[in-house]
Amino acid sequence: MALTKVLITVKTYPAISSKYEELVCTAGFREDGTWVRIYPIQFRKKSYNEQYKKYDWIELDLVKNDSDFRPESYRPYSHDSEIKIVGHLDTNNNWAERKQFVVGKVYYNLSELIAEAHNKNICTSLAVFKPSKILDFTIEQTEREWDKNKLAKLDAERRQGNLFEHPENPFEVVRKLPYKFSYVFEDNQAKDSQLMIEDWEIGQLYWNCLAKYEGDEAKAVADVRKKYFDDFAKTKDLHLFLGTSQVHHFPSRNPFMIIGTFHPQKELMGSLF
Repeated sequence: MALTKVLITVKTYPAISSKYEELVCTAGFREDGTWVRIYPIQFRKKSYNEQYKKYDWIELDLVKNDSDFRPESYRPYSHDSEIKIVGHLDTNNNWAERKQFVVGKVYYNLSELIAEAHNKNICTSLAVFKPSKILDFTIEQTEREWDKNKLAKLDAERRQGNLFEHPENPFEVVRKLPYKFSYVFEDNQAKDSQLMIEDWEIGQLYWNCLAKYEGDEAKAVADVRKKYFDDFAKTKDLHLFLGTSQVHHFPSRNPFMIIGTFHPQKELMGSLF
């Protein structure tokens, strides 16, 4: 199999799966600058040497995911396919190396992007979007535990299959986030939208803040807002990585969610004189 080289820019917060226990959707850019989605991946079950970070270059055997109509969707040749980390792009010179890939094609009109997603001849499902203005960062409480029916199905699959290969060290699914975080923004047509952020980083930031404040959720979510609104939205050149879910891609009026952020420093305008 020919190896595909991918610059990872997106890792979504893990979701539970009765078949695979826990799955992560990752995405990034090939060397030619085109998007690729890699799904499914049992990320936390990979060896330490295979657990790539954002902006790592990885190599792996990829094949088109025939169960997913979205053109960017690929999957590892098998769940045991080796992932090799072969490089990393750092943040030197205000993320210049990263910008070469990320800002190659940027959308500014959300309605235009949604129309491309709904057009079956194009079917865009991954994009870089630049909001004209961030209006707000919202925080909403949600269910604190995973769906009991999903957990019961997962437990049944475990009992029937070989998921208890290591009974002395059973795999524990990731904790469910008790909050939904969203950006409210305007596009270049002054149209308001609100999209939920599904990035792994925002979930990990919440858990880190919660530990820092010894379980004080109000202080934890305040710190998350401070990072994403007071810092990213107000002081950085914020771009959003947007992606669709397969099930909502065509039925939903707006099928996109925020699956990551790109936030280099704003470039200062030079003097005209």
